[in-house]
Amino acid sequence: MFLSRYEMMVARRYLAPGKGEGFIFLVASISLVAVALGVAALIIVMSVMNGFRAELFDKIVGLNGHAVMQGYGGRISDWRDILAETRKTPGIVSATPLIEQPLLSTSNGRVEAVMVRGMLVPDILKNETLAGKTIAGSLENLKAGSDKIAIGSRLALNLGAQLGQRITIINPQGRPTPFGTVPREISYEVAAIFEVGVYDYDKAFIVMPLQNAQTLMLMEDDVGIIEMKTSDPENVDAIIEPLLPKMGSRAQLVTWRQMNASLFETLAVERVAMFIILSIIVLVAVFNILSSLIMLVRAKTRDIAILRTMGATRRSLLRIFMTVGVLIGLSGIVLGMILGFIFLYFRQGVVNFVQLVTGQNLWDPSIRFLTELPSRTDPVEVAAIIILALLFSFLATLYPAFKAASTDPVQVLRYE
Repeated sequence: MFLSRYEMMVARRYLAPGKGEGFIFLVASISLVAVALGVAALIIVMSVMNGFRAELFDKIVGLNGHAVMQGYGGRISDWRDILAETRKTPGIVSATPLIEQPLLSTSNGRVEAVMVRGMLVPDILKNETLAGKTIAGSLENLKAGSDKIAIGSRLALNLGAQLGQRITIINPQGRPTPFGTVPREISYEVAAIFEVGVYDYDKAFIVMPLQNAQTLMLMEDDVGIIEMKTSDPENVDAIIEPLLPKMGSRAQLVTWRQMNASLFETLAVERVAMFIILSIIVLVAVFNILSSLIMLVRAKTRDIAILRTMGATRRSLLRIFMTVGVLIGLSGIVLGMILGFIFLYFRQGVVNFVQLVTGQNLWDPSIRFLTELPSRTDPVEVAAIIILALLFSFLATLYPAFKAASTDPVQVLRYE
């Protein structure tokens, strides 16, 4: 929409409050702020929802892989052959043998349910989710055959265990004796404490070398799972399909979608629902633009009639009032983007401040899964929000602009 010099001058004059037009200017200002708040709310909520999905995906899939091969009966005997075959499959970046079993642990008179995971030491050190997440000790202290383990930070807190102290892991499936089955209890030294940022993992996970886990769980040289990571997680089903006929009755393949289907589907539904709901806020905001433009047209009826008698065309008046409305919407969009990005940058500080003022725990990791409010802004979504707000603002200008363009100067100036 290109305006001539006089059209731009008139539009600029109409954006500024004239004598006796303070109320119109107030309504236009409210419109601008309302659009800004709607756009900011959309950007904040969509970024937080994207952050939730990305953080959960990175950390949950980081520990569980994009797909896992689970042995029937919890055991894979010829896992070395299967591992070699899996690593040759195109699209599979890595394959890791491991044992994972829910057990019990005790220390300082406290008992906690834990998830014991046994992995080869090189795989522990290469794991992207664990790398750099140790808050005490070091994962390099874990050696095959040693009695050293790594535990989650909240599990350490619940057990009252510190670095260098010992905890006992209890396997109910112990060895049979003439007096019945005796649970297997082995004491381990805490060599590292990690915090991956997912509450359920930090309060339950224990990581140890694979050989130690085999001894604890009486699995000889077997493993329970082979974890796989692929080059394209979204296309994981097609990548692992060549492995299906090779597994036969030895194991079954489960993808990350199947393992966490309810969680990620819920996030996807909430993401769409929140976008629609918050788009309504922007829609309501542009109704203020509509009302302010209608009042402006009513207030400027005499000016419009004079412009028509001086040669202004209907198309010129259309462009003038549409420009006024779109500029109000565009200013609100820019302000909303600034507010949204400022909030996202200081999001955790805002949450902490509100918690301090209200005295309420707004971010309980046991409920929210993550220890901090996440955020990941998608430029495509931001562009879609901007286009949506601009479209609403443009549509809101149509009726007032056509009303102004249809003004009959003869009728208006008859009694002047």
